[in-house]
Order: sequence, then structure tokens, then C-alpha cells
Amino acid sequence: MALAEARVRRYKWDVKYEFKSPDCYKKLVITINGRSPGPSILAQQGDTVVVEVTNGLVTENLAIHWHVIRQIGSPWSDGIEGVTQYPILPGDTFTYRFVIDRPGTYLYHAHYRMQRDAGLYGSIRVSLPDGVAEPFAYDYDKSIVLNDWYHKSTDEQAVGLSSIPFVWVEEPQSLLIQGKGKFKCSKLASPTLDPAACNATNPECSPYILTVIPGKTYRLRISSVTALSALSFQIEGHKMTIVEADGHYVEPIEAQHLFIYSGETYSVLIKIDQEPSRYYWITTNVVGRNDAATTPPGLAVLNYYPNHPKWVPPTDPPAGPIWNDVAPRLAQSLAIKARQGYVRTPPHKSDKVIVFLNTQNKINGYFRWSVNNVSFTLPHTPYLIALKDNLHHVFDQRPPPDSLQDFTNYDIYRVANNTNATSSNAIYRLKFNATVDIILQNANTMTVNNSETHPWHLHGHNFWVLGYGMGKFEANNDPKKYNLANPIMKNTVPVHPYGWTALRFVADNPGVWLFHRHIESHLYMGMAVVFEEGINRVGKLPMEIMGCGETKGFKRP
Repeated sequence: MALAEARVRRYKWDVKYEFKSPDCYKKLVITINGRSPGPSILAQQGDTVVVEVTNGLVTENLAIHWHVIRQIGSPWSDGIEGVTQYPILPGDTFTYRFVIDRPGTYLYHAHYRMQRDAGLYGSIRVSLPDGVAEPFAYDYDKSIVLNDWYHKSTDEQAVGLSSIPFVWVEEPQSLLIQGKGKFKCSKLASPTLDPAACNATNPECSPYILTVIPGKTYRLRISSVTALSALSFQIEGHKMTIVEADGHYVEPIEAQHLFIYSGETYSVLIKIDQEPSRYYWITTNVVGRNDAATTPPGLAVLNYYPNHPKWVPPTDPPAGPIWNDVAPRLAQSLAIKARQGYVRTPPHKSDKVIVFLNTQNKINGYFRWSVNNVSFTLPHTPYLIALKDNLHHVFDQRPPPDSLQDFTNYDIYRVANNTNATSSNAIYRLKFNATVDIILQNANTMTVNNSETHPWHLHGHNFWVLGYGMGKFEANNDPKKYNLANPIMKNTVPVHPYGWTALRFVADNPGVWLFHRHIESHLYMGMAVVFEEGINRVGKLPMEIMGCGETKGFKRP
């Protein structure tokens, strides 16, 4: 794309709390310009996006992450409090500026404490330059964001996670499709003080209706920003063809159910070729967690024009897939390959291999999530600033472990003692341009016979997904099965229960990048690591990212 063709897309956002009823239950929701989901960002490859964010939350800090935007040349705009910037203080305004280097389907969301769970999220749709065609045809383009929804505030959830005795967040009360869901008000255990707190007739929680034109083909850009849940997505009577994953074209896969994990984005094509006088359910269901009794399906409507847009199907919604059937979910993961003609083959060998064992631990009586028995904590001074200004005393300089010390003998199927668990703010220092393999290994939690589905997200990069496997990773055998011919590139990937996932990326983006579990409660409890690469190649830091602590009043020459 020629430089002269690139444009600057400017947005001005006011972020504040407002009472909303996205699933009929009224609660405080974080909104952008009065909306949740927030405004969609529409851009072309090569455009510069400028977002001026004013924090009107009054008592809370704020940071916004541009999920999948690699921030090449602008690591300070990644939007991670404690990693790339100080948070935006109440009443302050911060301007994010970045270039979008790839077309595709992306997201943005809050990245301070657990604010994503409070409604601060939205979609980013990046088109190809004028005159460049997609490798598939469609007539219309629509974005749909999926989310799970809690009635407790994020502060209430965080207090429970940080307490003795430990109070788990439990399962979400509803599933939202494009910001709309339906909670059964009759489920409330007792009358609320506000008789309007749950109102089933509130138009805010009427189903999202996607009106389509018969005979046309639609591209649906499906994104998930769930706080906890893995989901299936399906459209009654219609098959989907998966054509894009995390901004990369895939060999077309026909699917009845799209399995999607928090932080992932997909494009699917659907043909509007069914009986036009009918209405069809669009549904989402939780998979990987046995919460069918507490979290009902998310419901929306596919409406064939010119049917009445406010009507809903007279039939019951179709049942979703079996929640604990891992086989079809693993099959989808294995089936996704880079599209022919768009394959970027990975380096044949890696320079460094890091094994990340997902562990649940107790430290001083507090429940924590950890990597190799190390639970991550943020320093008071953001890493990007500390590294650029040689403030070595603000975080632990000792390197964290490349694997669990006794990984060979670790039994992933048992509740481990993990008495040697620690917390740390140490980071991984990667050699610039090194090829790095990450092995994500799932294990049993602190509950007997329980291993969960875990999505992981890498900031600042796309990685090749070399393979998935069930059971314990075997370093002498499993790498022989890696797909080095046409692996898909992604930025978010699941690790299936009692399984492993192998990734490869090149550390070629100067900056400091978070790699973490894309589940709000698990990240809050320490399931993350940080990579540094090429920090001496990072340009002059903007004064706008400075703040309190070591840089309060700091004047850069």
C-alpha cells in the first residue's frame, strides 16, 4: 500500500460508568460514548489510527489494549498498565496512535485489572487496500462480538479472588451476542431493592437481530471477549465456512459449530439460502465448563428480509454441542491450516525452547495461577520505561525458569502439592531476531480430575501454531509431528484439557510484550509472563506514557 494512500482515522472516546441492562439486569457498565460494545474501528491496511481516550470513571484508572495490533514502532500504545504505560488516571486524557499493518478481524478491550468484564470492548475491522481482493467472495460484511456477563461488579469479583477464604467468580449469569442477552429475572433468589433491577421487557435486552437479504453471501466476523467461557457459535439451518482466523486466511473449513475461545477472532461465510419466510436462531453455548444449569445459551435472530424485524423464531433454540466433548474442539484446532497461496513457512528450527506448565497454586494461603509455579506480579514502574531508562532496581533481574525444574516427573493428572510456588515480576529477555518455541502444557488444577481449557494471547506478535496434543508433551517425540508446511499464524490459541500446544515466533518486534491467559480471573491471579526483545531499538518514549512512581515529574532530555 503506497504511503500516499494511507489515511489517519481519528476517534474521540469518553469512557464512563452508566447503568445498562444488557441481559435485562441493571448494573453499572463501562461505556464508550454511551455504548457497550463500544464504537467499531473501521480502517484499511496501512492506516494510522488515533484514539483520544478520556477517563471518566472517577475512581478507577484505565488502559485499553488493541488486540492483535502488533504496535510495530509504537510499543507504548499497546495499552498494558504496568508493562507499556502507566494507567490513565481519572479525569485524564491519553492518545493512542498506531499503524495497522495487516487486514483482518480484530478487537480492542480494557486491560486494567478486570475491566474487560465490565463492558469495555469493541471490534476492529481492517480492509485490504483499494483494488486488492480477498481470496473469497461475499456480498455483505458484519461484525459480531460475543461475551459472557456477570452481575457482580469487577471489584466484588477481585475481592473474592484475593481473599482467604477464596471466593471464585463462579459461572456467568448470561451470554451476550453483540451486547445483548437474556437473564431470567425469576432466577433472582430474593426481591431486589430496586424493582426495576431486572426487567424482562426492557428493550436494551431484546435479542440482537441480524437482518439478511435472501440469495446473498455474508461474511460474519466473529470475536470473543469472554471473561471466562469458551463458546460454540451456530446458526440454525445454516452451515458456516471458516475462512479467516486472527487476521490470517485459512483453508476453507465447513462447520456446523464454530468453537471460539476468549481473544480469538474468526471470519465465516454463510449463504442466505434457506426458507425465506422463517426466522432462525443464532446461538452461543458454553463448552469446556459444566455450567449449563447456571448459564443459559446466548440467543440472537437471523431475520430474512422483508420479515418483521422484531419477531423471533417460534421454535426452541437448537441444543449446542456436549460441553465436555473435547474431540470436536481439538479436531477444529488441528484442521485450521494456512490458506494455499498465503502460507508463511516458519523457520525450520528454533533458537530457544520454553516450556510453560500451567499450574494452580497456593501462596501464603492465597489461591494463585502460575507458570512453572511462578505467579506473575506487576511492578509499580512499567517495564518499557524501566528498561529504556535502566531502572534495574524496580523489578527482579533474575531470569524466570524456562521450564519446571522437575517437569519430567510432573504428573499432569494429579493435584500437585506445589509447595515451592512463588510470585515474581521477573521477565524473559529474548535475543533480538531469535526464533522461540513455546510449549504450553495443561495439567490438573487444585480440584481432583479437573483440567480446564486455557486460551493464551501473545502481544506484539503473530505466532505459528505448530501442533496440539493430548497428554504430556514429550520433547523427544512430539516435535517430530510439528506442522512446518502450512501452519496457521495466530495471536491467541487454546490449550485443551490435559493437553499441550506448541507455538513458534520470531522475536523481531522491539519492545516489551505480555503473554498471558486470556481469562480475566486467571490473569488477575498471576497467569502471565513478559518478554523483552530489542529494547535498545525502541525509539524515544513519549512523555504521555509517564506517570507516578519512578517517573513522576521525570523530564526526558
